[in-house]
Order: sequence, then structure tokens, then C-alpha cells
Amino acid sequence: MLVCAAVLVVFHLALIFSGLVPNLVSRPLHLALALPWLFFFTDRTGLSRYSGFVIGAVGIACTVWVAVNHDMLLDQYGFIESPMQTAIGFALLAVVLEGARRSIGWPLPLVASAALLYGLFGQYIPGEFGHSGTPLPSFLGTLTIAEGGIWGSLAGVSVSVVAIFVIFGAVLNAGEAGQGFMNIASAAAGRLTGGAAKVSVISSALFGSISGSASANVASTGAVTLPAMTRLGYPKRLSAAVEAVASSGGQIMPPLMGAGAFVMVELTGISYTRIMGAAILPALLYFLAVWIGINAYARRMDLAGLRDEDRATARQVAITSGFFLVPFGVLLWGMFVIRYTPQYAASLAILAAAVLLFFGADAKIDMRRTASRFEQALIGAARQVSMIASIILCASIVIGVLAITGLGVKLTSLILSGSGGYLWPSLILTALACLVLGMEVPTTAAYVICVSVAGPALSQLGLEPLQAHLFVFWFALLSTITPPVCGAVFIAAGMIGENWLKVAMTAMKLGVGLYIIPLAMIANPGILTLSDSPAYALFAFARIGVGLALVSNALIGKAAWPLRILFAAAGLAVVFGRVILGV
Repeated sequence: MLVCAAVLVVFHLALIFSGLVPNLVSRPLHLALALPWLFFFTDRTGLSRYSGFVIGAVGIACTVWVAVNHDMLLDQYGFIESPMQTAIGFALLAVVLEGARRSIGWPLPLVASAALLYGLFGQYIPGEFGHSGTPLPSFLGTLTIAEGGIWGSLAGVSVSVVAIFVIFGAVLNAGEAGQGFMNIASAAAGRLTGGAAKVSVISSALFGSISGSASANVASTGAVTLPAMTRLGYPKRLSAAVEAVASSGGQIMPPLMGAGAFVMVELTGISYTRIMGAAILPALLYFLAVWIGINAYARRMDLAGLRDEDRATARQVAITSGFFLVPFGVLLWGMFVIRYTPQYAASLAILAAAVLLFFGADAKIDMRRTASRFEQALIGAARQVSMIASIILCASIVIGVLAITGLGVKLTSLILSGSGGYLWPSLILTALACLVLGMEVPTTAAYVICVSVAGPALSQLGLEPLQAHLFVFWFALLSTITPPVCGAVFIAAGMIGENWLKVAMTAMKLGVGLYIIPLAMIANPGILTLSDSPAYALFAFARIGVGLALVSNALIGKAAWPLRILFAAAGLAVVFGRVILGV
């Protein structure tokens, strides 16, 4: 297991430093290295375990065959030429679908399977939603032996960018960086009213900036913050809701954004630094709204700050903060000073973080501890890279079918006609689609599928590409706290032993920014212009912040209902006044 993890990590780092490698080599090998973690190194028993070995072995053989024969396959231009290639094509699709099912469950593989069935048999559907049909050798070949379908541009993002940042996060988490996040958070907010909850917000924002996974964020920071809030007498529903909402913010917090930032770069052609500049202020607004909500709950419930023994000392903060400030400093230096690519800068940051694994907060070098940390980093990175690969490659099947059959264009037309050609009805339709799909598939996959369909429609209605993509990405995140499927809430409620529905209702109040800010980005496009017009962006930030504060206090504050309704109306008017007035 450790050897496989090391090979996966070294392979992805070597791709960054070794120069150009053909896509039909790097992308299939990326899947080949992920397959053991999807099929071999699992906790399954019985028939499922044995079938996993068979399916994984077949998948590795097929992916290696594609990599070895990449020159020949390029000359075929996505057209299958033999029965053996047909078998390999079907096997690859089956392996990708089953890998995603074992990794994240049924919903996304079912969506991808439905897309495949549409591609194969859509010519028999009458009316405008049928298609003219694609010969099987061309359809299957485009999806499996050409640089489209499962080996398309999204796979390239998974190989060359997402994997590197996931490895970076795993190396940081294996050392003292996670404790550094917690120590800074406790020192900054521990003494405040509601301090334990605010520590959760700060630590989750910091940790989420590298993990990009709401579930991983809840499990890691929640292991510290939930017991602390419980000891101070916080209601369980509030403690779990704070952790779920704060942890969900990790997927919208630069630099990683749950892999969404790098997928956005590929889909829009916009530079990574510009996307970061556009994403940072909305993310800060989200955490500001959570902070204001915690203040409102603290006033209602007289919530205490952290006890002295639970707060980090200045010495602990100074020592442990270096374990993430140094790697982050290297990352920022590489990207913004030397102007390396994000993945190259992240590779340098990984090397810096790996050196720090030799050292501890106790100022000692313990080789046994160091070995354990390297093992944790390698295995954690391999598991996370493999899971994200399974998601992205499965979503790539859907994108490939949309492109081959033209279904994406037809769905875009449906959105435009259903909204009467008006922007805001189109936004509402898109938001509902993102919410429904996001309840069934992971955020990044839901974003990719939704933006492939709705993005062109929103662009035709006048939205800038970055606006449209960030809007869709934020609404794809709603499922982390919105019933009936709210993953972050389920985990937090389970960890603290509270009814998940109570937690979800509280989380929706605290996380009200998740529902308002995406629409506010459309009504106030200046919020996305920090890189180009800082003053304009900060003015929009302040206006939206005031509106969110009013809405949050309306939902959570102690005022009488008529006054709270007035607060909510005033808050929405502040945020959306320009749209309401038509200016």
C-alpha cells in the first residue's frame, strides 16, 4: 500500500518537473495509479472484494494499453478499428463508472449511465431532444481512446493541478500545520463571546483553504471544536451547525476551492490568479455572515468564550504557525513573485512542507514520528487523489456525451425558452438545477455538469463567463447544508449525537450567505473586480455585507417578528436594490 502511494505521489510530481508528456500517456496512467485505491485497498469483504480485484486489474491493463499505444491511437482520430479496441472501450467506461460508485455512491454513475444510454439510443427519441445517431466506433472511440471523454481536458486538470494541490494539503495535514490553524484561531477568537464557535469558523476557513472538502473539514476541525463547544454548554444543534456551515466554506475559499478553481480555469480560459481575485471577497462575505449569525446566537444564549486551558499560548501560536506559513509563503512567492504556474509553485511548497515533517512543535527531530508522518501524507494523498479522479473522470463521460450528441445546446435552448429570455428567471432555473443535482453528486461534478448546460444560456443573456461559473459553483455547494441530502450536516450531527434535521435548520440560518451571495454577485458585479477595480469591489463588498448582516439578524436575532421582517426586507433591498430599481 505504501509503495503504491509513493509511486502515485512521485508520478504526479515528476510530471510537473519533467516537461511535456503526451496526454494519452499521463491521463490513463493517472487512472491506473488511482484504481488500486478504488478497488484493492478498501474495507470491502466477500464477493465485493474479489470482484474489486478483477475489475481493478482489468482497468489497469486497459489504461496501460492506451498509454503504450498512444501514438497509434492518435492516428485513429477517435475511431475504434478492431473488436479488441471495442472491448477495451466498454471496459474502460465500466471501470470508471464502478470506480465512482465505490468511491462516492450511486448518483453520479447513474447520471453518467443515463448519458451513455442517451448517446447510444437517443436517435430513437422523437422530437427535438432526439439526435441523429453516432456510429458506435466513433462514439465509443471519442469517449475512450481519444483526448475527449474520459481523457478530456477535465482529466488533464485532475492530473496536473488538482492532484498536486491535494498532495500539498495531505503533506501539510500530516505535520503540525493543522494544529497551527487551530492555535491561531483560538488565540484570535477564543476570548470572544461565542469564542468556541468563532474558533470553528476561523480554523475551518484556514483548513478548508487547503482541504477543499466539507466532509474532511468537519471530520478534522470538528474533532477539536465540537467537544470544546459541548464542554462550554453550547446547544448540540448549534455546535454541529456551526461546524457544518464553517466547513462548507472551505470549498469556496481560495486557493483550492475543492478543485473547482482549477476546473474553472480549464473551462473558462481565465487565469488562476484572476479567479482567485474574484473568489476571495465573496468567500470572506460568507464567513462574515456566519460570524454575524454566531454573534446573534451568542447574545440570545449567553455563549461563553474558550476556557484559558483550551486556548493556545503565544509561544504555541508562534511555533506552530510556521508549519503552514512557510509552505504557504513558498506557494505565494512562486505564484506571484517568480510567476511560476500554480502547479509548479505548489510542487515547491510540497517540498518545503515535506522538510518540515522532520520537525515538531517540541523542537525535536524524531525519525519514528517523521516516518509515520510521511506514511500518513502519502496514503492520505493517494486516497484523496484517487477519489477526486473517480469523480472527475465519471463527470467527463457526461460532458463527452453532451458534446457528441449536441444535447447541451438543446438544454441551453430549453433554459432560454423556459425563462422567456430573461436573466433572473434563468438564474432561478439554473439555481434549482444546481441544488437538485448537487444533492446527488459531489460539488465539483455538479458544477461541471450544470455549467456545461446552463453556462452558455447565462452567457447569451449577458453574464460574463466568470460570473456565470462562480454563480453555478456556489449553488452546486448548497447540498452540503440543505435538506434532504446535506453531507456536512450529517457528519457533524453524527459526531455530536444530535438530530440531523435540527442541525440542518440551524445551519441554513447561519449559512444564509450561501443562498444570497451567488445572486448578489450578479446584482453587484463589482464584487468580482478586486484585481482590476479594488475600490469598486470593496464598495460592493461593504454593501452586500450590510445587507447580509440585516438578513442574518432578522433570522436569528431577538427582536419581535414585525421588526425582523423589516430587517430582512431592508437587507434584501440593500443587496438587490440596483436590480429592483432597474439601475
